[in-house]
Amino acid sequence: MTTTAHPRTSAELIRAEQPVLAHNYHPLPVVVARAEGVWMEDVEGRRYLDLLAGYSALNFGHRHPALVAAAHRQLDRLTLTSRAFHNDRLALFAERLAALTGMDMVLPMNTGAEAVESGIKVARKWAYDVKGVPADKATIVVAADNFHGRTTTIVSFSTDETARAGFGPFTPGFRIVPYNDLAALRAAVDETTAAVLIEPIQGEAGVLIPDDGYLAGVREVTRRAGCLFVADEIQSGLGRTGHTLAVRHEAVMPDLVLLGKALGGGIVPVSAVAGRREVLGVLRPGEHGSTFGGNPLAAAVGTAVVELLETGEYQRRAAELGVLLRDGLAALVGRGVVDFRARGLWAGVDVDPALGTGREISERLMREGVLVKDTHGSTIRLAPPLTITAEELRGALGALAKVLGASRR
Repeated sequence: MTTTAHPRTSAELIRAEQPVLAHNYHPLPVVVARAEGVWMEDVEGRRYLDLLAGYSALNFGHRHPALVAAAHRQLDRLTLTSRAFHNDRLALFAERLAALTGMDMVLPMNTGAEAVESGIKVARKWAYDVKGVPADKATIVVAADNFHGRTTTIVSFSTDETARAGFGPFTPGFRIVPYNDLAALRAAVDETTAAVLIEPIQGEAGVLIPDDGYLAGVREVTRRAGCLFVADEIQSGLGRTGHTLAVRHEAVMPDLVLLGKALGGGIVPVSAVAGRREVLGVLRPGEHGSTFGGNPLAAAVGTAVVELLETGEYQRRAAELGVLLRDGLAALVGRGVVDFRARGLWAGVDVDPALGTGREISERLMREGVLVKDTHGSTIRLAPPLTITAEELRGALGALAKVLGASRR
């Protein structure tokens, strides 16, 4: 095996990936070498404003000093015990996260998909042990155009054929209804329903925000039917929308909340299911587990994340700067933007298809020093770190205006 004597360029590194990396993503052609705050730098030294924030995993920016310090302190003490033993960081993490979310208990995991899978298992176990659903008959109602992850069970109830095709046979037990349709939801719920699992805002679908009253309606449907409301807040939670949880926009309290991404501060993968004691309490030792779930390093970083959110500063920043984002996008409607949806520092922007696909617009923005990601068709997502300044956000909106104007010539 030979190695090059000089640092490889972006183009060389991208070519080097092709024969050795499975093609599960289609990244933009930028190779990031370092980052701090809201800025990233490629191997050639070009700087980019990060308007994706790792799909909300970097809500606090790259290498937030408090989070990096917490990780360093813990790296010098203890990183992993497995859950075969207790560790001295886990209780504090669980206590603080439960209090932050208004829940009683926490089930720590690693990735967002693991949190969703855990939520599904808990809901089914609760349905059999508490609700009295006959064995193996539990159903879970989900929304069309959802994105909860890519494991085989989760893609079983996806309506995105790109995620599903070629991965069957699929796991039974799910009923799919249109998003933002309470009548369809009521019709789908019956005595076998263990839970309704939805995203308060559908991120991958293009930051789709339901009508006012929808989340409260979901809570009322589940309450009347005697089933659980499970809110997937993996992207929408932890400050992104201007509240700690997006369900708080309607003062709704689900039975289980699924968390991930930002919970690890962009340093380590951390996820969790937070819930009511009578729901999470159905689990008994040996029925579920994770070697790395709740490890000391994850718990230390997760606790530091909770401490940042406890101040309310980041929720306020998302709400206040969200007004600037919304006003800036509104000014572009009819000038290359067809429509947009925004809540806090999160927006889905539908670009005029005549100007290009979402991918093409993302590539043009990359050349202007702004990194975003497309979803479907001509829609792009904007989700900057909550640490972005008003000046930086205005600069990003200016770059988008320039790209849309340039695209029309």
